[in-house]
Amino acid sequence: MGREHWKKIWIGSAGNMVEWYDWFVYASFATYFAGVFFPDDNPTAQLMNTAGIFAVGFFMRPVGGWLLGRVGDRRGRKAALTLTVTLMSASAILIAVAPTYAVAGYGGAAVLLVARLLQGLSVGGEYAASATYLTEASDPRRRGFASSFQYVSMTAGQIVGLGLQIVLQRTMSDDALHDYGWRIPFVLGALGAAVVFYLRRNMLETDVYEAEADENEGEERGTLRALWRHKREAFLVVALTMGGTVAYYTYTTYLTKYLSNSAGLPKQTATLVSFTALIVFACLQPLAGRLSDRIGRRPLLITFAVGSTLLTVPIMTLLKHADSFWPALGLALLALVVVTGYTSINACVKAELFPTGVRALGVALPYAVANALFGGTAEYVALWFKDAGAESGFFWYVAACAAVSLVVYVTMRETRDLDLTRMKDRQSSSVTTAS
Repeated sequence: MGREHWKKIWIGSAGNMVEWYDWFVYASFATYFAGVFFPDDNPTAQLMNTAGIFAVGFFMRPVGGWLLGRVGDRRGRKAALTLTVTLMSASAILIAVAPTYAVAGYGGAAVLLVARLLQGLSVGGEYAASATYLTEASDPRRRGFASSFQYVSMTAGQIVGLGLQIVLQRTMSDDALHDYGWRIPFVLGALGAAVVFYLRRNMLETDVYEAEADENEGEERGTLRALWRHKREAFLVVALTMGGTVAYYTYTTYLTKYLSNSAGLPKQTATLVSFTALIVFACLQPLAGRLSDRIGRRPLLITFAVGSTLLTVPIMTLLKHADSFWPALGLALLALVVVTGYTSINACVKAELFPTGVRALGVALPYAVANALFGGTAEYVALWFKDAGAESGFFWYVAACAAVSLVVYVTMRETRDLDLTRMKDRQSSSVTTAS
């Protein structure tokens, strides 16, 4: 790829990293601030309340997907990406200054809720805008490779958040972290978002979008009515996302809590396991993305679904009995290698399903719906099973979601060679039953 392609990918990825740092840092620091906003008589209830607010953010993602997807299709990918980072910066500031339960009762939890709603709006549009931007900005022969940097940057955001958590754990007392230290990552997130805002204000629009906008000026773009003409693809996005998003959030945002609360590992050890596993996971994304450019997207998706269906229960069961760093790390890496079959290419697969005039909305809204129903609730469902004394039920739930997506992967058509510049009257050729 040329220098201009790399510049677009770098700016799109850097912004995505900050967005997802802010999104995930809520989950990674929840064990420290859960008691700050809620009564401290039941630690599991505190985590469930905090996880509930985390899930509420996901339910705003369809709204954000619709709103920012519309902006992305009508005003350009650059406009949508700039707006998403603005919303994320505002939400990080709100969390950083939210009053505690001791100071304002449930008023602090209300501020936390508003912040998560803003984050939901932001991320609901960010995923689709960045997926669309990275896919359109890349060499057509390397779309899988280029779009894989979306999950590289998403994971990098988590790594930075977990790395900061490790530093704070080693430089601050546990009491200080519970008292005020948890606010530090949100302050840094707001500052990072301000830098990204500047970068995105000066980023280049994709050639694919500009060409379509010029050739089809005045045509309907980015509306629900236009999306309905591609309803088959939209439902496909929901179905193929289902298993992947549950598995991803299980082995990333929930993993640290699971190792700490269920396996009994110290918080510092659990955090280090997640941190190390995510570094390896991030390095795998471009390799798998490049592989998909050679052999196609479906083989990787099918490998993920089969692996997740068959291995989730044994991996999670063994993780519960992991009593030290190395066994926990080995199992976490095995799980994330399986998940890579989905994460490395799902962005380009979804973008490849839609024509340019409805691509951002087509990716954003159905993906956000799937995340609200499955990804955002994964942690809460896991804690619900644990609180009910049937924690293994969650393992079977994750496996079942992967099995549903497996059916979709097997029956969908390969998308690798589809033309992103095709006209909308050719959209029906993008998804058919595999022969």
